[in-house]
Amino acid sequence: MNLRLFLLSRFRFAFEAFSNLLARRWKRNFYLYLAVLFTVFAVLDTAFLHITSEMRTAAFDAMVRHRLAPPKPDPDIVIADIDEASLAAMAKDYGRWPWPRQVLGEFLEGVEKQKPKAVVFDILFSDADVFNPDSDTYFDAAIAATGNTFFPMLRLDPASDALSEVRVAQIPGVTALPDAEVNRDATIGVVLPHFQSALAGGRLGTHNVYPDADGVVRSYPVFIAKDGWRIPSLPSRIGREFGWPTPTTERMLLNWRGMPFSYHYVSLADVFADMGSKNKQRPQDEFKDKIVIIGSTASGLFDLRATPMARLHPGVEVLATAIDNYKHGDSLRFPEGRIWYLLITLAIIWLTAWAFYREEGRGNIDKLFGLSQIILIGFSFASINFTNTYINLAGPVMLGIAYFTLARLYATATGKALEQNMVRVATARADDLQATLLLIRFDGRRNVIPDSVLEKIRLGLKRIGSRDKSVEVLSGAQRGLWGLFEKTIAISWVAAADDDAAQKAIATDLEKILDELQPLLRKFLLHVEGAESHTVHSGRIQGGEQAAAGWRALFAEALLKWEKSS
Repeated sequence: MNLRLFLLSRFRFAFEAFSNLLARRWKRNFYLYLAVLFTVFAVLDTAFLHITSEMRTAAFDAMVRHRLAPPKPDPDIVIADIDEASLAAMAKDYGRWPWPRQVLGEFLEGVEKQKPKAVVFDILFSDADVFNPDSDTYFDAAIAATGNTFFPMLRLDPASDALSEVRVAQIPGVTALPDAEVNRDATIGVVLPHFQSALAGGRLGTHNVYPDADGVVRSYPVFIAKDGWRIPSLPSRIGREFGWPTPTTERMLLNWRGMPFSYHYVSLADVFADMGSKNKQRPQDEFKDKIVIIGSTASGLFDLRATPMARLHPGVEVLATAIDNYKHGDSLRFPEGRIWYLLITLAIIWLTAWAFYREEGRGNIDKLFGLSQIILIGFSFASINFTNTYINLAGPVMLGIAYFTLARLYATATGKALEQNMVRVATARADDLQATLLLIRFDGRRNVIPDSVLEKIRLGLKRIGSRDKSVEVLSGAQRGLWGLFEKTIAISWVAAADDDAAQKAIATDLEKILDELQPLLRKFLLHVEGAESHTVHSGRIQGGEQAAAGWRALFAEALLKWEKSS
């Protein structure tokens, strides 16, 4: 014996037995039980688990990365880049990074001559350069001569607050939170700029970036709250200086302008060299009315972040994006709406469960469910392409797909056992039975009737009447002799031979089907008159093992009767 065929045969028998067991135990109630289980999970996830939040962030990353027309980066934002080429070009005169601060002082003076709107340092000057004190003095004087320079400060781990001697109230630019009681003696762990001119200017803001749990940066702080104080971020401080609209949230979801290096970059070394040259090659109004951000993309300086746009995104461009969002007031809004998401999830699950429970036809359920999910995903995609509010329906869609998958597996495994089949019913009974058969054949010459339309007609006929019956289509791929039954629907009933009430109810249902057949066909066929012919035949069959033979004989008799009457 072929071992492979033997094992495959045993598996098929075991699977069929298991499927029949499930069908007998749960019947179609399985779909409702499964919906209850998913409902409990959805409620717990909304309140405590937050598992679907990971689905939402993954969906957000994919959608924001593949937007049809992302907003353009502001052309008035320029990044003066300390790139690898700058490090190499400056090394022979100024050594390795960090360069003497006089270099940045001279660069600042050269930029200021062109009257930029602002100069923003994405470099933390935390300590004095003990080897070049004169250089620090030069840089401090260059800062003091400006009124539009902005500097970052670094918020340390809150665990260090108690050890710090810096009081929040002493930090330039902090304000009290509305309706909050401020603690004027509260201390905070923070690294402030070393230069007195930067502190005196008061144009300071944090440049901390906090990634989400998966290490990806999706948002930027608007401010950091501490003991009733509002400590502005660097973009927030710039926005306050120029009267830009202030976001109402503590963090803003970044509206990315594109992949890395979407903004206008200039190599700091190239600009610096041109400033010191007698023969200027660059436009002398290159930075007029621009926001010039001085930062680094050199990999050796390690200012790289993971973002939805790229695994390695320059930190200076993350800052540029935040400033851009602040300037135009177009940061993304990502409403939590947990209750709404929960209601949408439950609607998807229970509508799908009801369709399976009512046995609306496999093709119909698959198409309707697939269409509904495409619509929901399309709605989310449209929201991020045409508005600044991202309606993230990934969680409801994913749970809906999970429910549908399990329901479809159960339907496939138990479909044969759960199918209303009068042959099986007759086989399960041992008494004499009265069987009734209605055959309806459609004329394909008057109407083109695809299988999908025939299935809709079958479902419509199945809903008519109150007695259990089989409604089956003889259609599709038959060839030769069996092609004679193409476009035919067979409806059958069975009842105990001595049960007059049941037989009367069957007769009522039969009459109702024939009365409603024409109105039903008008919904799907163009030419209804003469579109179908039918015959009805009844007879006695024996239940049990002889039932199948009895049904075959009854079917043959119905065909003979049909031919004689036509």
